Amino acid sequence: MKYIKLQNINIELSSLGFGTMRLPINQDDTIETKQATDMISYGFDNGINYIDTAYPYHNGQSEILTGEILKNGYRDKVYLATKLPSWNIHLESDFDKYLNEQLSKLQVDQIDFYLLHCMNVNFWDQLNNFDLFRWAERIKKDGRIKYFGFSIHDSFPLFKTIIDSYDWDFCQIQYNYMNEKVQVGTEGLKYAGSKNIPVMAMEPLLGGTLANFPDHIQKLCDDANINPVELAFKWLLDKPEISCILSGMNNIDQVKQNIKIADSNDINSLTESESLLIELIIKEFGIISPIPCTKCNYCIPCPVNINIPELFGMFNALSVHKRAQDSLNKNLYSNIPIECNANACVNCKQCEKHCPQGIPISNWMPKVHAGLLLNNS
Repeated sequence: MKYIKLQNINIELSSLGFGTMRLPINQDDTIETKQATDMISYGFDNGINYIDTAYPYHNGQSEILTGEILKNGYRDKVYLATKLPSWNIHLESDFDKYLNEQLSKLQVDQIDFYLLHCMNVNFWDQLNNFDLFRWAERIKKDGRIKYFGFSIHDSFPLFKTIIDSYDWDFCQIQYNYMNEKVQVGTEGLKYAGSKNIPVMAMEPLLGGTLANFPDHIQKLCDDANINPVELAFKWLLDKPEISCILSGMNNIDQVKQNIKIADSNDINSLTESESLLIELIIKEFGIISPIPCTKCNYCIPCPVNINIPELFGMFNALSVHKRAQDSLNKNLYSNIPIECNANACVNCKQCEKHCPQGIPISNWMPKVHAGLLLNNS
């Protein structure tokens, strides 16, 4: 495993970090504990020294499982990151309330990397109604956290405002080769680098989109003799401003594959021919993939129980794959109860307040419904 030194705080992180938002689950949506434990333990045993969780992941169970695994001899070997649920902060006392709850769930006395979760204009303004930075200094001084940062799903102007407001230890952005001009983008990455602020990159595979190509794009990779996952990681590993790539792995094969890729690539590993291939893939996806959903699940639960990420995934599959998946998804959609299909959307827009991608979900619902109707062939 290759390690990257964070100059501002003088520690080394594995270039690959373990994200715990997409752990394997049982049919009742609980975490498949043994499989998840085996995956994370394997990652730690093979060089990963950074694990990223958050208050809402897996309905609050991710932090609990992470804490249990760290007790197995890993706490002193691994840097632990989790996030304050920014949307739940309505009183100044809520800062300590949630941090203390997280320390209890994780069964630790200190969190190494603590983030303000999912910064956008509304959450940022809300947190600044209170003495945010005085609190940050207090919890660093009393030892409950070591390093303070934030994650963001918003535009560069807000990112710059936040970066310039405090002496941050690190930050976390969504970044991959499809997102150079999306959200914070390359402009934000470069700006953080100019301030010597380490950047953790999330969504390296854009919710799996960059790992599961339609046939005609996969053929481009096959002809170039490169795996799509390796291509996406090589592009990120080539960026000197990125300190750690967070991968939301959900099976042991993905863990092994990603560790191998991270171990064998570095800055300047990306070839000119691979860069040209990426440009071609971006162009093709711009044509065929309509909804930029990463299946982060922040939009659910929906007030009328629509599984928005699932429906968006079905709809995108029709546009992207153009094969037997069409019939499969239309059949699956026909079995969804009428009161839970896309046509049941009441246009309340509650989901849109939480969507990191800024997708106009209510506008898409009629199109999704029309596209997935069984007789719409």
